[in-house]
Amino acid sequence: MLRLTLAQLNPTIGDIEGNVARMVAAAQRAWAEGSQMVVFPELSLTGYYPGDLLDDPAFLQRTAEGLRALMAASRQLRQLLWVVGAPVPRDGPGKRLSNALLVLRDGEIELSYAKQLLPTYDVHDERRHFEPGDDVAPVLRVGEARVGFLICEDGWNDAALDYGINPFQRLRDAAPDLVVSINASPSDVGKRELRHRVFAGASARHGLPLLYVNQVGGQDQLVFDGASFAVQPQAGVVFEAARFAEDVRTLGFEGGRFLMPDGGEPPRVPAQGLDTLAFYRAQIVLGLRDYARRCGFTQAVVGSSGGIDSALTLALAVQALGAENVAAVTMPSRHSSAGSVDDSAQLCRNLGITLHTHPIAETVEVHARQFEAGFGRPLQGLALENLQARIRGTALMAYSNSFGHLLLTTGNKSEIAVGYCTLYGDTNGGLGLIGDLYKTEVFALARHLNEAAGRELIPQAIIDKEPSAELAPGQKDSDSLPPYEVLDPVLKVVVEGERLAHDEYLRAHAFVEGLRREPAGCALIDRVRALVARNEYKRRQAPPIIRVRARAFGSGRQMPIAARHV
Repeated sequence: MLRLTLAQLNPTIGDIEGNVARMVAAAQRAWAEGSQMVVFPELSLTGYYPGDLLDDPAFLQRTAEGLRALMAASRQLRQLLWVVGAPVPRDGPGKRLSNALLVLRDGEIELSYAKQLLPTYDVHDERRHFEPGDDVAPVLRVGEARVGFLICEDGWNDAALDYGINPFQRLRDAAPDLVVSINASPSDVGKRELRHRVFAGASARHGLPLLYVNQVGGQDQLVFDGASFAVQPQAGVVFEAARFAEDVRTLGFEGGRFLMPDGGEPPRVPAQGLDTLAFYRAQIVLGLRDYARRCGFTQAVVGSSGGIDSALTLALAVQALGAENVAAVTMPSRHSSAGSVDDSAQLCRNLGITLHTHPIAETVEVHARQFEAGFGRPLQGLALENLQARIRGTALMAYSNSFGHLLLTTGNKSEIAVGYCTLYGDTNGGLGLIGDLYKTEVFALARHLNEAAGRELIPQAIIDKEPSAELAPGQKDSDSLPPYEVLDPVLKVVVEGERLAHDEYLRAHAFVEGLRREPAGCALIDRVRALVARNEYKRRQAPPIIRVRARAFGSGRQMPIAARHV
């Protein structure tokens, strides 16, 4: 029986020594368990995706040193095959690097394969740095089995819709007994199930069992969920590794079937993974935890307005970092309601975190007097409203600078989409946790957290209150925006369109088509489209947000600022 170990690891981009140490530890475990092969994710040596670090000679030198360290370590674990992902120099015209899969054994490179299909859509831009590999079928004999290899995107084109070549088809022609695919597949809602459909379908069409090994961990805007799996042609997905956690697992392979190390059948894999709200929570918590850790933060601070967005951000931060590492700051102005201040206090008691009070009314008055004295015009209307948000943002950044906390911004996708936020005010911060959640989803996730905890983490008063920025007397979000139950479906169609899950797209599209039947509905849709286009400049200056949906603001949606969109 062939024994293979999948090493679903959480590498850090650029931490070559740390990544090597993680890989060596996993290989030692595989060797101790009698494996013939240990499989690491795509670009496991550098982490995915290094971006323009790949243009830095010093980074490439450290990468080469890391590869030599892996080769040296492989000499100590005799006969074990190491399947490693790394950028590799190449000769000839085109880009200077390949996104490569290397098979190491006893200090030598047994096989080298360059990724053929280089994605340049959504958050990916691999063609910027890599040259596509040759149209070949890499196969290596391991004991009695012939093992073929793919790298991530190479396996996604089996329907031949996106590229002119199909590496999976070419690999089938080479007739391996088993395919091993190394991957760095970012997570979004529904992605796990999509991977299962695509690769189970390809496995069935080609009659090839497949082991899919994925990266895990948060990296800037992206989160990788792991969830590595094994597929058999007739049975579909028969094994799945942990989700949102590192996992090193050894499997047997014999007679075209994956087995547990003792020869037994793997446990059943459920067709559906986490429900949507549980997925959002897991993705955001891991994304924040890794972002803070990789950037050197151990603590976070959030401005607590007494509203739903800051409340949910605080609750998620506590789950990621622990209550002892999260601070809240309430900054009442003369427009703040007593209920909002009281709700912030109750929220922080529920979460077990410290609430600091920093009133801004006097500071706003001083700024307003100085403005009028300096410019001969009173500060009023939108300018005065935004001044309050900017003073709050300044206070929070001062706290961050003074105490070393990561400032978390609290904007949701609905507000960010239409520009219902203040540059250098409530957009201040290092990371946005809920920036890929529509406002209606914010309320749903808040209720989910309470249900999961079996108590009120977020006070019901916060969930029930009508949303308001509280920057003017009696101000409500509905004064400036359509109700979120109307706005969100329109935004889904405008921003994400057919990238939505099929059922979600049908619902949102039907809603928008219903609006189009009336002149007022058409005007509303046109207004929303104009707001989204006009506020691209704000999004370009905002902090990164944790991506949970197939199209998030940030690197996955590239729109010009100075353009006529509508």
